Amino acid sequence: MTIKELIFGSGVKGSVEGGGAYRDSIQAWLPIKNIIGGVVVTKDNRFIKILEVMPVNIYLKSPNDRQNIISSYAAYLKIAPDNLQLEARTLAADTSEYVDRMRSYAEREENEACRAMIEDNIQEIGLGVASEAVRHRFFLIFQYETQMKAKQNTVRAIVQRLNEEADTARRYLDLCELEVLEPRYTDDFILKLLYEIINKQTSRRVQLPEGVFDMTTVVHGVYENE
Repeated sequence: MTIKELIFGSGVKGSVEGGGAYRDSIQAWLPIKNIIGGVVVTKDNRFIKILEVMPVNIYLKSPNDRQNIISSYAAYLKIAPDNLQLEARTLAADTSEYVDRMRSYAEREENEACRAMIEDNIQEIGLGVASEAVRHRFFLIFQYETQMKAKQNTVRAIVQRLNEEADTARRYLDLCELEVLEPRYTDDFILKLLYEIINKQTSRRVQLPEGVFDMTTVVHGVYENE
């Protein structure tokens, strides 16, 4: 099961009744109520936490380090949420920034031979080899389960409990020499991730601005007063 299947389910209905959404609108189609404290709240009242993990090449480690990493990871799996998903997204490398930078160099270069070399670099690397490259992003995903026992049966308490689970994951994975990213604005991070999942092509051309979550406010207005 992928992140998309976890959040959006195996099938998507064209419209829903009620809920304050127009028929066949994006709000009616998107099965997400809100994003609170970096936690996705779905319309069927599930709470999902998504963490991005920076990988490490274990084969570059010494035998002792490898064993320590494996032991630490095994220790985390013993106390990890029962339904834990590891997701890898394979994406085409974005070479547009590199090409733009090289072209700016070419515009300032006075030597004609150097400009020709830069243009060759753009064609062979920026638009050639690099355009065929791929990059990977790795995610750790889990949802709130009754055995996690939030202090209260409220949205805020459940979100807090999931974020405590995330902190536990960070501590254990740090022992595995794996960095779990801590975005400054977690709601923005999740919103951008969902945007990239839904709009694979558009998201490569159009980037969401910083603070976009505040601009769009609540995805499907609930829970503000809880």
